[in-house]
Amino acid sequence: MTSVRYRLGRLRRAFITWAVVRRAWLMQSFFLPVRRNSGAQLRYAALLDGQTVNLHAVLPASAGVPREAELELRRGLRGRHRVPARVYQDRDGSVLMDAVVLLGDEVGGLPIETGRWKLRLLLHDRRSQRLPLLLLEPPVPYGGPTKPMHASPITGDRHRIGRTVTGNARVVSAEARPAAEITRVDLSHTGLVVDIRVLGTEVTEPWAEFKEKRRRIQMPLDRIGPATWRVAVPLEQMRLRRGVDHWDVVLCDSEVRPMRFGRRLHDVRNPLRVFAIKETVVAPRGLDPMIVHPRYTAAGNFRVTCSRMPEAGRSD
Repeated sequence: MTSVRYRLGRLRRAFITWAVVRRAWLMQSFFLPVRRNSGAQLRYAALLDGQTVNLHAVLPASAGVPREAELELRRGLRGRHRVPARVYQDRDGSVLMDAVVLLGDEVGGLPIETGRWKLRLLLHDRRSQRLPLLLLEPPVPYGGPTKPMHASPITGDRHRIGRTVTGNARVVSAEARPAAEITRVDLSHTGLVVDIRVLGTEVTEPWAEFKEKRRRIQMPLDRIGPATWRVAVPLEQMRLRRGVDHWDVVLCDSEVRPMRFGRRLHDVRNPLRVFAIKETVVAPRGLDPMIVHPRYTAAGNFRVTCSRMPEAGRSD
């Protein structure tokens, strides 16, 4: 049975690879050359902050200089939204279009559902016309300390800019992945408290599990708001067994799969450095003082590192 599944998996991956290559060839060799002058060409298409679409396009000469313009997002027969677009003439005489679209009714934007939304430009003058927005080149990831965001920092919903096989630009939206997103870390000399938001799923009676090698400590989560929870880190139970102990934190619930505590809804490439938290000496009840350092791994997972104080273990 295992070998059959392995072979089916290989065939599926090979077919997907073949389909992607074939689709790219059709787009680049046939559709885009034929349609290059029939629509508005996007010179810039980006999704900023995980929820704001920014577009800049040049219109074909046949469009003229319209009086008004709208950007239309359409999905199927019923899903349709329109937002104003700015059309103006450049110094060289070309007609340009700028548009900004905020996605998600939770943040005051368009209430789009999950799925693929086609982009169209509606031009209004003495007569109206509809132009496709052609994405000749896909967005290229940029370098530096930040990276493009593909999820809303408020809702966790995922959005990206793509294109059809004919080259039309579209927005692809999906629901938030199940996650336990950290919103606050409060470290003092008396203890450590962590607040989280649960995204992409619902939990009923969750608890937090602190893991270090073979040790496990379960702690209750207290609800502090809609989909938000708080846990006090049980430092008094984290007796040091070595010079340094690393504790990972997992949210558990009987109805969902375990989720690591973490911080991922951001555009930072190095969360370990940017979201650094200073270590503090904490005196847990019943234990010797120890150094507690909450931090994030390179993958954005939350980790509590406990270590001995330099003075501990010294003989007078």
